Amino acid sequence: MRHYSLGVWIVVAIAVLSSVGVAVRGGHKAEGLTMWTFARPHAAMYRPIVDAWNENHDPGVDLQLLSLAAVEHRMLAGFYAGVETADLIEVERSIAGRAFTGPLEAVGFTDLTDRMREEGLIDRINPPSFGPWTSRGHIFGIPHDVHPVLLGYRTDLIEAAGIDVTLIETWDDFKRVMRPLIVDADGDGDVDRYPLAYWPTDLDKDELLILQAGGALFDADGRATIDTATNAAILAELVSWCVGPDRIACEAPDFTQSGNDLKRQGYAACYFFPDWMCDVWNKELPELSGKLRLMPLPAWEPGGLRTSVWGGTMLAIPKTAKDFDACWEFAKHLYLSDELARTLYRVGDIITPITEHWDDPVFDEPDPYFGGQAKGRLYIQMAPHIPARSSSPYNRRAIERVSDAGMRLLEYAKSGEVYDPGALQPKALELLHDAQAEVERQMARTAVFREGDSSKTSQDNPGGDG
Repeated sequence: MRHYSLGVWIVVAIAVLSSVGVAVRGGHKAEGLTMWTFARPHAAMYRPIVDAWNENHDPGVDLQLLSLAAVEHRMLAGFYAGVETADLIEVERSIAGRAFTGPLEAVGFTDLTDRMREEGLIDRINPPSFGPWTSRGHIFGIPHDVHPVLLGYRTDLIEAAGIDVTLIETWDDFKRVMRPLIVDADGDGDVDRYPLAYWPTDLDKDELLILQAGGALFDADGRATIDTATNAAILAELVSWCVGPDRIACEAPDFTQSGNDLKRQGYAACYFFPDWMCDVWNKELPELSGKLRLMPLPAWEPGGLRTSVWGGTMLAIPKTAKDFDACWEFAKHLYLSDELARTLYRVGDIITPITEHWDDPVFDEPDPYFGGQAKGRLYIQMAPHIPARSSSPYNRRAIERVSDAGMRLLEYAKSGEVYDPGALQPKALELLHDAQAEVERQMARTAVFREGDSSKTSQDNPGGDG
């Protein structure tokens, strides 16, 4: 019993409690099909489509809004205990990988690969959008989105500094061209503005920048690849942005009141904008309307990738679904429709992964918040180029360990006054080696990850991404 991790016992406990709950209810099943979503905006967008569907179909669909934590707990409890879950589950990337732990046949979602291939759906959907929902070559969900990342910048601050952003192609260009923004306007000895909002504690930004630079935390077989020379070079560069006389970055956290106050003050001039972030700023920072524009991310090298990716959601059908065919028809109706594609963009600023809808004029509509830019077209231009992502159940843990390494490297740089990225690389590699070892230990001791006899570890399993 000592070989089982605390996480496994928590999942088992949840499964047992769920089983008891089902028994107490007498095994009662809701009428029709049930669908769980974790996002209130999604639920609001879906309800008119669900209501129209229910008028003409039997069984109908009962759309239920749950918290993300509730979706995760109920989903995993159902998968591990074999009890009823929803018939359709909308799953966010941060929890999807948990379902891919263990042998392929243990995945609780229905494998949609053959059905999607037979019906030509794979050719209708942006190929890189399948990555987080694909384990060992098998697709387990329909992608909801693409979420390419652009750079948002304050035009009022940029213009006041006399900066021409068209001169920026690479991050080296960005550091040089944006340097006039770094000022101590009130003469108190502290810098009042930096070019970029980034800090090593920003987990999602760490990942998107590593992916953009061509780094990876897992290989195609799911083995951890954290302590590579490429990743060390990226981490050293990122830390160099945050320390020393050539510092260009500052901490202005997203989704917090303090971070929003810093954004209003112009503490940073540039921010990372996945498509959905446009809606967040519009709602939380309406006073900045007209003061922002979007541009491609600076590349890591000339001719390199000018975008990345942040976030994602899929619609999946558990193996316990009461009527797979009915679920499949509704899932296609909801996710593939031109109606949802337009609603996603107009309501949530999210571009669809369904490529046949990309010519819709809705994506050419000017957005007043971004000074009249047709931002939808900018995001669609980047959509086919988003970097590939792993579906490993350990991806979140890996990026947390990389972030820890980044903060430790930052302290090392400060204490030793080591600011050059090249000089920081050996220490970065050492810290990433520690991160790699910790993730590998977690992979090895997670009992449900093992296939066959209990002596096997993740290193014995070439399908370790699931």
